[in-house]
Amino acid sequence: MTTESAAGSPGGHHADDLPYSVFGRACPSRHVLKDITHAWGSLTLAALLDGTIRFNELRRRVDGVSEKMLSQTLQALERDGLVHRKAQLTNPPRVDYCLTATGREVAEQLQVLIALVEERMPQVLEAQQRYDETRG
Repeated sequence: MTTESAAGSPGGHHADDLPYSVFGRACPSRHVLKDITHAWGSLTLAALLDGTIRFNELRRRVDGVSEKMLSQTLQALERDGLVHRKAQLTNPPRVDYCLTATGREVAEQLQVLIALVEERMPQVLEAQQRYDETRG
């Protein structure tokens, strides 16, 4: 049985042969999608497309993220198998982050979406202005 025929859409199977579907409340894929699509998750993954980055460099790159939020985001993405954390026992300690193979695939798709959003910002801003004028 293929994943497509079992789930009705591309995806995988749970150990109990249950199809993965982000539309299912109990599906673990929903949590992974949340980690990826959360604003800091998306920006962190996209920033890591440039290669291995230290924590503070990443924090500067993802402008506006707090140290705590970046740390939580990286932990979630590492747990999901999208980010690799490499701690070096130096003084002071050095921690580098990079994408896993799966993380790179996800980040490349996010980069396409980011480019589309950036390209369409004039239309989005115009639509927001029209909306605000009719609701204001």
